[in-house]
Amino acid sequence: MGIIDVISLRKFFPFRRRVFAKQEWLRAVDGVTFSVRDGAVLALVGESGSGKSTVARLVLRLIRPTSGEILFRGTNIQALRGDSLREFRKSVQIIFQDPFASLNPRMTVFDTVSEPLKIHKLCRKEEMKDRVVQLLMSVGLSSDILSHYPHQFSGGQRQRICIARSLAVSPRVLVADEPLSALDVSIQAQILNILQDLQRRSHISFLFISHDLRVVHYFSDEVAVMCLGKIVERAPTNQLFETPLHPYTEELLASAPKLKREPRKRAIVKGDVPSPVDMPPGCSFHPRCPKRFDPCDRFVPELKERDGRLVACHLYR
Repeated sequence: MGIIDVISLRKFFPFRRRVFAKQEWLRAVDGVTFSVRDGAVLALVGESGSGKSTVARLVLRLIRPTSGEILFRGTNIQALRGDSLREFRKSVQIIFQDPFASLNPRMTVFDTVSEPLKIHKLCRKEEMKDRVVQLLMSVGLSSDILSHYPHQFSGGQRQRICIARSLAVSPRVLVADEPLSALDVSIQAQILNILQDLQRRSHISFLFISHDLRVVHYFSDEVAVMCLGKIVERAPTNQLFETPLHPYTEELLASAPKLKREPRKRAIVKGDVPSPVDMPPGCSFHPRCPKRFDPCDRFVPELKERDGRLVACHLYR
């Protein structure tokens, strides 16, 4: 059991193809199970549309699941009310993808960072300024920006402000939803170093969502690979990058940009990504899989243990 345990989590969104047509369901998350260990970094990777951000919103209790459970320290978060819900909100914070969109343009830096301190009554009024300055310094910002507004900063500075705001309530878990994708490469390295230093100093757990596999390899302890709403492989980071088992994981790693050319045999993936509305029978990756064989288009593979890791593929029955 981890600090957060996700068990058979599903989230289906209703939709209609036409007005007055029969209601159908989009399977955004379909039977996902994983644990975030205390003080560890679990990365969720996969193509756009694979359900990663929906999982993040479910873990934060921003939306309700269709079925399944999300346990925080052994308690189902859907059952939390009153003070216990307030404690959960304080313990689990998020860093958003777009730092400018997640900051109120009418609030100064002081107002932004001090707001969670006021909501949770964590600091006396006379101590507020010192606490905010301390938080800003922890992410590499100076105290002379307290009266500035978001439009006066670069993307990297805005993301640092967002991190400082998240840290204000001393969370135990940070959900980082593509926190680097809106930033320049040089700024990405700075923010990543801040997150890594924070994780080492404060022993905070991370659910780290990213499509940048180089960042995932550097920052995470364990990786879960999502494909069309399902986890198809989960393993310690080094094992997954050295010897990927699932064909989908192999293709993800092969498609990642490299600093130097490395000779590597790779089958060309043909076909289009299936629609989450019209899912194919069997394995969701089988229409594009270069290793597919008879059962792939008829039976959905289960996530089973193999060599100390989990993989959902008929190749490893």
